[in-house]
Amino acid sequence: MKTDKKLFSGKTIAILTGGGDTPALNSSIESIRNRAMILGYKVYGIRKGWKGLLGDGEIVDLTNQHYDGWHGGTALNSSRTNPFPSKKNPENRVPQILKNLQRYKIDVLVSIGGDDTNGAAKKLFETEGIPVIGFPKTIDNDLRTRTIHSFKNKEIEAVICPGFPSAARGIADFASRMRTTVDSHSRIIVLEVMGRDAGWLTGTAAYGGADLALIPEFEITKEKKEAFLNAVKEKYNSSKRKSLILAISEGVRWFDDNTGKTEKIFASSEVDEYGHPLFGGVSGVVASEITRKTGLEARAQATGYYARAGRCGCYDRRMTQALADKVTDLLLRNDYGQMPVLSKVVKYEELEEYNTKSIDMGDIGNKALPEEYYDSNKFNFTEVYFDFLSNILGPQQLTVFNHNFPVVKP
Repeated sequence: MKTDKKLFSGKTIAILTGGGDTPALNSSIESIRNRAMILGYKVYGIRKGWKGLLGDGEIVDLTNQHYDGWHGGTALNSSRTNPFPSKKNPENRVPQILKNLQRYKIDVLVSIGGDDTNGAAKKLFETEGIPVIGFPKTIDNDLRTRTIHSFKNKEIEAVICPGFPSAARGIADFASRMRTTVDSHSRIIVLEVMGRDAGWLTGTAAYGGADLALIPEFEITKEKKEAFLNAVKEKYNSSKRKSLILAISEGVRWFDDNTGKTEKIFASSEVDEYGHPLFGGVSGVVASEITRKTGLEARAQATGYYARAGRCGCYDRRMTQALADKVTDLLLRNDYGQMPVLSKVVKYEELEEYNTKSIDMGDIGNKALPEEYYDSNKFNFTEVYFDFLSNILGPQQLTVFNHNFPVVKP
């Protein structure tokens, strides 16, 4: 029977982005917006994450507006605002959020974020009955999506989150570009990569040619530090150009000779509203110790926010569209408190809705790097992880200057 009205005409859906930005956020917003409009929703954007639902609210209308999903970051802005009481802010701001959801007549809320942002959304769903759908986001790639990676007839629980593929390409290229300068000066570069609790992104530097790597999952005790420094010397001396690139996660726990403790290194003692401190500086500490204890010239290089920046990559673009298709399915079935994810690791061509599923937002949590992906004795990533990355980044491409100049004798 023909009808002049779309299924959800008269309903309003709102989208917010919380936490750190990624190159895939605008693509996620645009993809969700487009599908919601087809269903008949009016689509609002909430500015600055949960902060945009406080006070009088900061809401914009995204319906029938131009939106560039290829542009990295989020046009809605972001924040690390926690609507629930925390040590940093004990105020319960949930009443403000409920008031604004009612004032702006928002029927469904889509939160794009990691464990913190979506955890808050899930709590609102459970305690207040707010219809919410979570959408995954993190360049650290440690949001548990229960995505299966098949390798040589073995199934491994992996993770692929929007934002990670674009960041992975950036860090792999960054490491590859560093090869020419370390070779030119016969030195060691310690490359610091984002990764608070997991080494997924650090592994992409190894895919780009980094020779050794340290990740948060394995603490560097006094004994491990000695073994690592020995591995650095051995690897350096056996290298043709007498140069190395070492990839270090920002959240690596490093043994301090002065305190006798193995600890993470922070750029500041301040924490955000979810209790997370600001990391930074481990590359400088490691580089200094390499120089002091081995006599080899080592320099620190932080990739910093480079991983977060730039345009959305093709893999991310297509993945956000496939996951937005799953959001459409959830909306049609009024299935709230869910988050769309990839069901298995697939190549670009297979990024379709049939390779997605949804999981309960209460079961998200964090996922460390699987033990199959990293060899803690060799301080490096394995062929299993490289196989995982090959689906996202394609074949490994290394920067190598092959030469064998004859030595001139007088």
